[in-house]
Amino acid sequence: MPPLGLTPSRAVDRRPRPARTVFLAFAACGLLGTLLLLLPSASTGARGATLVEALFTAVSALCVTGLIVVDTPVFWTTFGQVVILVLIQIGGFGVMTFASVIGIAVIRKLSLRSKLTAAAEVKSFGIEDVRTLVLSVVRISLMIEAVAAVILTLRFALAYGETWGDAVWLGVFHAVSSFNNAGFALYSDSLMSFSDDPVILLTASGATVLGGVGFPVLMQLKKHLGTVRLWSMNTRIVVAATPLLLALGTLYITALEWSNPETLGGMPPHLRILNGFAMSAQTRTAGFNTVDTGAMDPATWVGMDLLMFIGGGPAGTAGGIKVTTFAVLFFLMLGELRGAGAVTVFGKRLSRAVHRQAITVIVLAAGLIVAATIVIMLLTDLSLDVILFEVVSAFATVGLSTGITADLPASAQLILIVLMFIGRLGPITAATGLALRQRTLLYDLPKERPIIG
Repeated sequence: MPPLGLTPSRAVDRRPRPARTVFLAFAACGLLGTLLLLLPSASTGARGATLVEALFTAVSALCVTGLIVVDTPVFWTTFGQVVILVLIQIGGFGVMTFASVIGIAVIRKLSLRSKLTAAAEVKSFGIEDVRTLVLSVVRISLMIEAVAAVILTLRFALAYGETWGDAVWLGVFHAVSSFNNAGFALYSDSLMSFSDDPVILLTASGATVLGGVGFPVLMQLKKHLGTVRLWSMNTRIVVAATPLLLALGTLYITALEWSNPETLGGMPPHLRILNGFAMSAQTRTAGFNTVDTGAMDPATWVGMDLLMFIGGGPAGTAGGIKVTTFAVLFFLMLGELRGAGAVTVFGKRLSRAVHRQAITVIVLAAGLIVAATIVIMLLTDLSLDVILFEVVSAFATVGLSTGITADLPASAQLILIVLMFIGRLGPITAATGLALRQRTLLYDLPKERPIIG
């Protein structure tokens, strides 16, 4: 019998809903960041930041995207830049993960609700050891950021004559921005001024890749680096796909831009390859650019759209649908073409629930991108290729731009804000968090198969 007062067909699920908590926590943190950036001390000039400028920047930083509507080093004061940096770090950790760290530090323990929300945010399969998991996320983040910050600080001070104080600030800011795949830079041209500097480009790219593979992979590699048989399917997919996509992206971007005088064409061959690699790494959701993205061939943008859409590893600082989702779809297609009864990956069978999740994420993501692109096309006179690039960059929390973001009307910028927010949380988490209530079916309907294809 169903519970008293409920219909015989459905029952309301009254259990805690971590997805909604994560959703509301991100929204609250974005609102707080917006209010801080609206303060007169956060921006230069007499007029201060408008509501849309502050909201866009706060959400872009919190969602570790990097799209901007104002010039970060010129428009924002040191206080404003610190607010952006803190939002990037919180967004990289995850708001509930960060809150869990504060809880551990203050009261030395986590409530059940905190464990549930932290586990949902870091994509843990259980809550038994969430405290250790959260602390591991923080330790790994700070360690990689510290190493990158030291290298960048030394480079800025010794090679570019920055004072040690300025060099430390530049090093820390760009290290945090790199590892968290945020793409915010304290230079108006992003990293274009350093297109001939392998130390800065490789350090930023290395931190970006490490942040993008995801915390579960980093923790498992730390524990079982030399024992591949102990790696999970998630780790194997990410470790296999990351270098493959980096290599393919490097070849694609370098080949198409090789003779373009406005991008790679004016560089010696070794720097063309270096910048092709850097752009490939940054396209995987980081957002720094070492060449003028707006001057690239539209065919290059199409390939970068795909790289941005795929993104990096799950439960990390990267965006996109994630390489694991793309891999599941690929193996699902391969299994169907082979007529296999079950989908296998690296000798393990995939759960049918994973099939549905992967397809759901891809369909939701594609639907959001198409809908947003159409609406912005109706709001502006811009071409499809530049709008699609901007929309994919926002949804995948990449931050690369052809240079149109600041010139878009406020309504189009609000659409990008929503895309960044959903992209950071993930379409399923965002949809679950927005759902008014959840119901569980108490019956099964008869099966029938339509004709496919």
